[in-house]
Amino acid sequence: MIAYELTGLLAGTACYAAGASLALYEVLARRPRPRLLQACLLTGAFLIGVAIAIRWGRVGHGPFLDMYEILLSNLFSLGLLYGLAHWRFPGVRVAALPAMAVIAVLSTWAVGVPREAGVLPATYENSWLWVHVIAGKLFLGACLVATSLAVVGLFPARWREPLLRIYQGAREGFQPRVWRWLAGAFVCLSLMLVAGAVWAQDAWGRYWNWDPLETWAFATWVAMVAALHARIAFRMPENVGYGLVAGVFVLAFLTFFGVPYVSTAPHQGAV
Repeated sequence: MIAYELTGLLAGTACYAAGASLALYEVLARRPRPRLLQACLLTGAFLIGVAIAIRWGRVGHGPFLDMYEILLSNLFSLGLLYGLAHWRFPGVRVAALPAMAVIAVLSTWAVGVPREAGVLPATYENSWLWVHVIAGKLFLGACLVATSLAVVGLFPARWREPLLRIYQGAREGFQPRVWRWLAGAFVCLSLMLVAGAVWAQDAWGRYWNWDPLETWAFATWVAMVAALHARIAFRMPENVGYGLVAGVFVLAFLTFFGVPYVSTAPHQGAV
Protein backbone atom coordinates (compact mmCIF):
# COMPACT_ATOMS: atom_id res chain seq x y z
CA MET A 1 0.00 0.00 0.00
CA ILE A 2 2.87 2.35 0.73
CA ALA A 3 4.18 1.81 -2.80
CA TYR A 4 0.76 2.64 -4.28
CA GLU A 5 0.54 5.77 -2.14
CA LEU A 6 3.96 6.93 -3.33
CA THR A 7 3.03 6.15 -6.93
CA GLY A 8 -0.06 8.35 -6.63
CA LEU A 9 2.01 11.18 -5.18
CA LEU A 10 4.70 10.90 -7.88
CA ALA A 11 2.13 10.70 -10.68
CA GLY A 12 0.27 13.72 -9.31
CA THR A 13 3.54 15.60 -8.96
CA ALA A 14 4.38 14.76 -12.59
CA CYS A 15 1.03 16.19 -13.70
CA TYR A 16 1.63 19.39 -11.75
CA ALA A 17 5.16 19.64 -13.18
CA ALA A 18 3.71 19.26 -16.67
CA GLY A 19 1.20 21.99 -15.85
CA ALA A 20 3.96 24.32 -14.65
CA SER A 21 5.96 23.66 -17.83
CA LEU A 22 2.86 24.33 -19.93
CA ALA A 23 2.21 27.60 -18.07
CA LEU A 24 5.79 28.67 -18.80
CA TYR A 25 5.32 27.75 -22.46
CA GLU A 26 2.15 29.85 -22.59
CA VAL A 27 4.06 32.89 -21.35
CA LEU A 28 7.07 32.44 -23.62
CA ALA A 29 5.16 31.45 -26.77
CA ARG A 30 2.13 33.62 -25.97
CA ARG A 31 -0.16 30.77 -26.95
CA PRO A 32 -2.69 29.84 -24.23
CA ARG A 33 -3.57 26.16 -23.82
CA PRO A 34 -6.28 26.39 -21.12
CA ARG A 35 -7.89 22.96 -21.62
CA LEU A 36 -4.58 21.15 -21.46
CA LEU A 37 -3.51 23.05 -18.35
CA GLN A 38 -6.84 22.32 -16.67
CA ALA A 39 -6.40 18.64 -17.50
CA CYS A 40 -2.96 18.66 -15.86
CA LEU A 41 -4.33 20.32 -12.71
CA LEU A 42 -7.43 18.20 -12.29
CA THR A 43 -5.66 14.93 -13.15
CA GLY A 44 -2.92 15.82 -10.68
CA ALA A 45 -5.50 16.57 -7.99
CA PHE A 46 -7.25 13.26 -8.69
CA LEU A 47 -4.00 11.30 -8.37
CA ILE A 48 -3.05 13.11 -5.15
CA GLY A 49 -6.56 12.33 -3.90
CA VAL A 50 -5.95 8.65 -4.64
CA ALA A 51 -2.72 8.82 -2.61
CA ILE A 52 -4.63 10.43 0.29
CA ALA A 53 -7.33 7.74 0.14
CA ILE A 54 -4.72 4.96 0.20
CA ARG A 55 -2.95 6.53 3.17
CA TRP A 56 -6.23 7.14 4.96
CA GLY A 57 -7.11 3.46 4.64
CA ARG A 58 -3.63 2.44 5.77
CA VAL A 59 -3.23 4.69 8.86
CA GLY A 60 -6.91 5.07 9.80
CA HIS A 61 -7.24 8.87 9.77
CA GLY A 62 -7.30 11.84 7.43
CA PRO A 63 -4.31 13.97 6.42
CA PHE A 64 -4.21 16.25 9.46
CA LEU A 65 -1.13 15.55 11.53
CA ASP A 66 2.40 15.77 10.16
CA MET A 67 4.19 17.81 7.51
CA TYR A 68 3.73 15.15 4.83
CA GLU A 69 -0.01 14.91 5.39
CA ILE A 70 -0.40 18.70 5.44
CA LEU A 71 1.49 19.00 2.15
CA LEU A 72 -0.47 16.13 0.61
CA SER A 73 -3.87 17.56 1.54
CA ASN A 74 -2.98 21.04 0.33
CA LEU A 75 -1.61 19.71 -2.94
CA PHE A 76 -4.98 18.09 -3.51
CA SER A 77 -7.03 21.15 -2.55
CA LEU A 78 -4.87 23.72 -4.35
CA GLY A 79 -4.74 21.68 -7.55
CA LEU A 80 -8.48 21.11 -7.48
CA LEU A 81 -9.47 24.65 -6.54
CA TYR A 82 -7.08 26.36 -8.92
CA GLY A 83 -8.08 23.99 -11.71
CA LEU A 84 -11.75 24.83 -11.16
CA ALA A 85 -11.01 28.57 -10.98
CA HIS A 86 -8.94 28.34 -14.18
CA TRP A 87 -11.86 26.60 -15.91
CA ARG A 88 -14.71 28.69 -14.55
CA PHE A 89 -13.13 32.18 -14.52
CA PRO A 90 -11.15 32.94 -17.71
CA GLY A 91 -9.82 36.18 -16.22
CA VAL A 92 -7.54 34.27 -13.83
CA ARG A 93 -5.79 32.27 -16.56
CA VAL A 94 -3.25 35.01 -17.20
CA ALA A 95 -1.71 34.23 -13.80
CA ALA A 96 -1.25 30.47 -14.23
CA LEU A 97 2.55 30.60 -14.12
CA PRO A 98 2.92 32.03 -10.57
CA ALA A 99 0.20 29.71 -9.26
CA MET A 100 1.73 26.63 -10.87
CA ALA A 101 5.16 27.59 -9.51
CA VAL A 102 3.78 27.50 -5.95
CA ILE A 103 2.09 24.13 -6.53
CA ALA A 104 5.25 22.71 -8.11
CA VAL A 105 7.36 23.78 -5.11
CA LEU A 106 4.92 22.13 -2.69
CA SER A 107 4.90 18.96 -4.81
CA THR A 108 8.68 18.72 -4.76
CA TRP A 109 8.69 19.31 -1.01
CA ALA A 110 6.10 16.57 -0.42
CA VAL A 111 8.15 13.98 -2.28
CA GLY A 112 11.14 14.58 0.00
CA VAL A 113 9.59 14.65 3.51
CA PRO A 114 9.28 11.58 5.79
CA ARG A 115 6.04 9.64 5.48
CA GLU A 116 5.75 7.95 8.88
CA ALA A 117 2.21 7.52 10.19
CA GLY A 118 1.13 9.10 13.48
CA VAL A 119 -1.79 8.42 15.80
CA LEU A 120 -4.77 10.75 15.57
CA PRO A 121 -5.38 12.46 18.95
CA ALA A 122 -8.84 12.09 20.45
CA THR A 123 -9.20 15.89 20.29
CA TYR A 124 -9.28 15.66 16.49
CA GLU A 125 -12.45 13.55 16.53
CA ASN A 126 -14.73 16.57 16.16
CA SER A 127 -17.06 17.74 13.39
CA TRP A 128 -15.87 21.34 13.81
CA LEU A 129 -12.42 20.19 12.71
CA TRP A 130 -13.86 19.53 9.26
CA VAL A 131 -15.38 23.01 9.03
CA HIS A 132 -12.04 24.45 10.15
CA VAL A 133 -10.04 22.43 7.62
CA ILE A 134 -12.36 22.97 4.63
CA ALA A 135 -12.53 26.72 5.29
CA GLY A 136 -8.73 26.78 5.47
CA LYS A 137 -8.41 25.01 2.13
CA LEU A 138 -10.84 27.44 0.49
CA PHE A 139 -8.93 30.36 2.01
CA LEU A 140 -5.56 29.21 0.69
CA GLY A 141 -6.99 28.45 -2.76
CA ALA A 142 -8.62 31.89 -3.09
CA CYS A 143 -5.48 33.55 -1.72
CA LEU A 144 -3.37 31.71 -4.31
CA VAL A 145 -5.59 33.04 -7.12
CA ALA A 146 -5.45 36.60 -5.77
CA THR A 147 -1.68 36.48 -5.27
CA SER A 148 -0.89 34.97 -8.65
CA LEU A 149 -2.88 37.79 -10.27
CA ALA A 150 -1.07 40.33 -8.07
CA VAL A 151 2.29 38.93 -9.17
CA VAL A 152 1.30 39.44 -12.81
CA GLY A 153 0.29 42.98 -11.87
CA LEU A 154 3.80 43.52 -10.53
CA PHE A 155 5.41 42.43 -13.80
CA PRO A 156 7.02 45.24 -15.84
CA ALA A 157 4.57 46.63 -18.38
CA ARG A 158 6.56 45.18 -21.30
CA TRP A 159 5.85 41.68 -19.92
CA ARG A 160 2.40 42.25 -18.46
CA GLU A 161 0.66 43.96 -21.37
CA PRO A 162 1.26 41.20 -23.97
CA LEU A 163 -0.09 38.64 -21.50
CA LEU A 164 -3.22 40.66 -20.83
CA ARG A 165 -3.83 40.85 -24.56
CA ILE A 166 -3.61 37.13 -25.30
CA TYR A 167 -5.81 35.87 -22.45
CA GLN A 168 -9.52 36.43 -23.00
CA GLY A 169 -11.10 38.60 -20.32
CA ALA A 170 -7.83 39.23 -18.49
CA ARG A 171 -7.53 42.98 -19.04
CA GLU A 172 -11.09 44.00 -18.16
CA GLY A 173 -11.41 44.56 -14.42
CA PHE A 174 -7.96 43.16 -13.66
CA GLN A 175 -7.30 45.14 -10.48
CA PRO A 176 -10.79 44.67 -8.94
CA ARG A 177 -10.48 40.95 -9.71
CA VAL A 178 -7.40 40.70 -7.49
CA TRP A 179 -9.23 42.28 -4.57
CA ARG A 180 -12.42 40.26 -5.04
CA TRP A 181 -10.45 37.04 -4.70
CA LEU A 182 -8.66 38.41 -1.65
CA ALA A 183 -11.98 39.40 -0.10
CA GLY A 184 -13.29 35.88 -0.70
CA ALA A 185 -10.16 34.51 0.93
CA PHE A 186 -10.77 36.79 3.92
CA VAL A 187 -14.28 35.41 4.42
CA CYS A 188 -12.92 31.85 4.37
CA LEU A 189 -10.09 32.69 6.77
CA SER A 190 -12.55 34.29 9.19
CA LEU A 191 -14.70 31.16 9.08
CA MET A 192 -11.58 29.03 9.62
CA LEU A 193 -10.68 30.98 12.77
CA VAL A 194 -14.20 30.87 14.19
CA ALA A 195 -14.59 27.14 13.50
CA GLY A 196 -11.13 26.52 14.94
CA ALA A 197 -12.05 28.36 18.12
CA VAL A 198 -15.23 26.31 18.54
CA TRP A 199 -13.25 23.11 17.91
CA ALA A 200 -10.63 24.19 20.46
CA GLN A 201 -13.31 24.82 23.08
CA ASP A 202 -14.72 21.33 22.58
CA ALA A 203 -11.28 19.69 22.40
CA TRP A 204 -9.21 21.54 25.01
CA GLY A 205 -11.69 23.61 26.99
CA ARG A 206 -10.54 27.01 25.66
CA TYR A 207 -11.33 29.04 22.57
CA TRP A 208 -7.86 30.48 22.10
CA ASN A 209 -4.41 29.76 23.50
CA TRP A 210 -2.00 31.73 21.31
CA ASP A 211 -0.08 28.65 20.25
CA PRO A 212 2.20 29.22 17.21
CA LEU A 213 -0.37 28.16 14.61
CA GLU A 214 -3.14 30.26 16.15
CA THR A 215 -0.84 33.26 16.45
CA TRP A 216 0.35 33.12 12.84
CA ALA A 217 -3.20 32.54 11.56
CA PHE A 218 -4.38 35.60 13.47
CA ALA A 219 -1.44 37.63 12.13
CA THR A 220 -2.49 36.64 8.61
CA TRP A 221 -6.07 37.73 9.35
CA VAL A 222 -4.86 41.10 10.66
CA ALA A 223 -2.71 41.58 7.55
CA MET A 224 -5.73 40.87 5.35
CA VAL A 225 -7.84 43.36 7.30
CA ALA A 226 -5.10 45.97 6.88
CA ALA A 227 -4.73 45.31 3.15
CA LEU A 228 -8.49 45.42 2.47
CA HIS A 229 -8.90 48.54 4.62
CA ALA A 230 -6.05 50.25 2.77
CA ARG A 231 -7.71 49.35 -0.53
CA ILE A 232 -10.99 50.97 0.56
CA ALA A 233 -9.69 53.95 2.53
CA PHE A 234 -6.65 55.13 0.58
CA ARG A 235 -5.71 55.87 -3.01
CA MET A 236 -2.82 53.45 -3.22
CA PRO A 237 -0.67 53.00 -6.31
CA GLU A 238 -1.58 49.72 -7.97
CA ASN A 239 1.83 48.19 -7.31
CA VAL A 240 1.57 48.94 -3.59
CA GLY A 241 -1.76 47.13 -3.44
CA TYR A 242 -0.38 44.14 -5.33
CA GLY A 243 2.57 44.08 -2.95
CA LEU A 244 0.21 43.97 0.04
CA VAL A 245 -1.66 41.03 -1.48
CA ALA A 246 1.62 39.19 -2.05
CA GLY A 247 2.66 39.94 1.53
CA VAL A 248 -0.57 38.39 2.83
CA PHE A 249 0.20 35.23 0.89
CA VAL A 250 3.71 35.04 2.35
CA LEU A 251 2.17 35.12 5.84
CA ALA A 252 -0.41 32.51 4.84
CA PHE A 253 2.32 30.27 3.40
CA LEU A 254 4.32 30.52 6.61
CA THR A 255 1.19 29.76 8.65
CA PHE A 256 0.19 26.69 6.66
CA PHE A 257 3.63 25.23 5.99
CA GLY A 258 6.30 27.02 8.04
CA VAL A 259 4.73 26.63 11.49
CA PRO A 260 3.92 22.90 11.12
CA TYR A 261 7.49 22.36 9.89
CA VAL A 262 9.16 23.87 12.97
CA SER A 263 6.51 23.66 15.72
CA THR A 264 6.38 21.04 18.47
CA ALA A 265 3.10 22.37 19.90
CA PRO A 266 0.12 19.96 20.10
CA HIS A 267 -1.82 22.07 17.59
CA GLN A 268 0.60 22.00 14.68
CA GLY A 269 -1.50 20.41 11.95
CA ALA A 270 -5.10 20.47 10.69
CA VAL A 271 -4.53 23.22 8.12
